[in-house]
Amino acid sequence: MKFLDQVKIYVKAGNGGDGSPSFRREKFIEYGGPDGGDGGKGGSVILKSERNLNTLIDYRYQQHHKAERGENGMGQNKTGKSGEDLILKVPIGTQVFEEDNKTLIYDFTKPGEEFVTATGGKGGLGNTRFKSSTNRAPRKFTKGSLGEEFTIWLQLKTIADIGIIGLPNAGKSSLLASITNANPKIANYQFTTLNPNLGVASYDDKEITIADIPGLIEGAHEGTGLGIQFLKHIERCKTILHLIDITINDIEKAYNQVRNELLSFSPDLIKKRELIILNKVDLVDEELVKEITNDFSKKINREILLLSTLEKKSISKIKAKLISYVS
Repeated sequence: MKFLDQVKIYVKAGNGGDGSPSFRREKFIEYGGPDGGDGGKGGSVILKSERNLNTLIDYRYQQHHKAERGENGMGQNKTGKSGEDLILKVPIGTQVFEEDNKTLIYDFTKPGEEFVTATGGKGGLGNTRFKSSTNRAPRKFTKGSLGEEFTIWLQLKTIADIGIIGLPNAGKSSLLASITNANPKIANYQFTTLNPNLGVASYDDKEITIADIPGLIEGAHEGTGLGIQFLKHIERCKTILHLIDITINDIEKAYNQVRNELLSFSPDLIKKRELIILNKVDLVDEELVKEITNDFSKKINREILLLSTLEKKSISKIKAKLISYVS
């Protein structure tokens, strides 16, 4: 399934049904009088967040959504049937914007949340409503009101406890596959991951959600490479896991390059808690690993963790650390 994180849609609530101008016409009843019922309410368009969705792709091919109109009122004081509400399912993390794509209307952060984006029209009044002591046979009735209609934007920002960032080919997808139930595409070339992948890691009866954010390269905040389309997903992650390939020539440069992209996109991103991990340590001599780690740790004055996705002990250690960062 393709990933889509922004879409423009049109929503139209149902119109209310018209009231009835009916009069009683029954055999052996001398005085008939009005018996027109009210019109039914129009259906509303409701957005509802679903845990099992992770893309807005369904709305790329169907962009017009209309709820059912209310039925007209009938004789014998029968009220018209209300129109069915139209429920549109969206992933958790979806934000709803007005047509300008700037004014935020609603933000889905939990499963099962509902937001009425277009309210159905009210049903019209039947002539029975207008009967009085001075007007015994009113012919007056009202039509149903129109349902609301809007053009809105849906934007999806991934919500995860931890977001894995780093340069392309740092091993982010391999790490996600090792510690969660996710099955991302893994290959030895840049930009294997074209869309954020989500997985759930369990450790000591605790669960955390982890997102693999596609690789960031220099100039990403200006649209280079995969551009800024995925930088915004990091905004919703509580903690950042910065993964670096220990086999590259300049680790410090790689680290600062990604940090600068985060800073250029939003200063708030570099304020998040950060866990730094040197990956692929199984490809480097043990003494050299210690030397590289100590030198890098002194330069940035931060704790550095080591990882080999081939070693279960290493994976368990990282899981435990991740749990401690979000608990």
